[in-house]
Amino acid sequence: MHEQRSFSDKFFLVIKGLCMGAANKVPGVSGGIVAFVGGFYEEFIYSLQKINVKAFKLLFGGRFKSFYRYVNGTFLSLLISGMLVSYFSVSKLLDYFIEQKELYVWAAFFGMILGSIYFIGKDFEHWNKRTIPGGIMGLAIGISISFLSPATQNDNLLFIFLCGMISVSGMTLPGLSGSFILILLGNYVLLLVDSVNALYDTIAEIFKGDFSIVDNAERLNTLKILAVFTTGSAAGLVTLSHILSYVLKHYRHITTAVILGFITGSLGVVWPWKRTIFKTDNSGNVLSDSNGKAVIENYERFFPDFGASETWWALFFVLVGISVLLGLDWYGKIRKKQI
Repeated sequence: MHEQRSFSDKFFLVIKGLCMGAANKVPGVSGGIVAFVGGFYEEFIYSLQKINVKAFKLLFGGRFKSFYRYVNGTFLSLLISGMLVSYFSVSKLLDYFIEQKELYVWAAFFGMILGSIYFIGKDFEHWNKRTIPGGIMGLAIGISISFLSPATQNDNLLFIFLCGMISVSGMTLPGLSGSFILILLGNYVLLLVDSVNALYDTIAEIFKGDFSIVDNAERLNTLKILAVFTTGSAAGLVTLSHILSYVLKHYRHITTAVILGFITGSLGVVWPWKRTIFKTDNSGNVLSDSNGKAVIENYERFFPDFGASETWWALFFVLVGISVLLGLDWYGKIRKKQI
């Protein structure tokens, strides 16, 4: 896992990080799927597992090069750099398209999930009395999560820390969408929209020589929330990686079966044809959170109208999503031949 990497390998690692970051931002899509399909899931998990007591001893002992090599630093730094860039570029573009062309975005991601199921399942030949129950369990959990109702927003810092630990599961568990978990916890807008935009705006202002943030109590509070969320995410990422590395080592086939079932069950989350249902009071008025955002109660799913042109465009984007995964599969095969 620590082999010398060519420039193209490093470039594609950043691209994969961009894709993971964008996927993590979209409710219903898991960055872990990108890692799984991209062929670097196990390296990602095992590299995170290296962030342990030995790593901190190397770091605080001043042995920086040894620390960097031990934690597979090139791999992690390039991948995480791509994720960070994504949060301030690709994900902002994604926000725009979700707002303007929501149906087509969901359709593309629905296609990507279908492609992921094909990708993971096509070579899995280990269905037996142990893996079949695992697949059914994953399917049941995925379907159940799809129909849960979101909670209301909560900015308690301890809860924010827990949100970070829980939501990061989307990066480590293929099929489990961290952003959708945040919707269920009621903090998606606060943590993945408002706080990220606050950081983006703050950085832009500082580059312009504008330091008015020191007098902006609301912005400072939002940045504090983002810092706590990030800390929780880092803690969750390292903790989960240790658990998953053990599971992958001892129960690989069962784990793959559960992941396959879970991804299939989560298709309901990204079903393109749905209407957002907002929470209302007894008078029928839409309720808003502390930031003035309408509070989502759930989604009403329906079958498409094949007489509408937008339905056919949506189906086209489903095919585009599937093609992206098939393209990744093709790229993986080419890479294996080159190695």
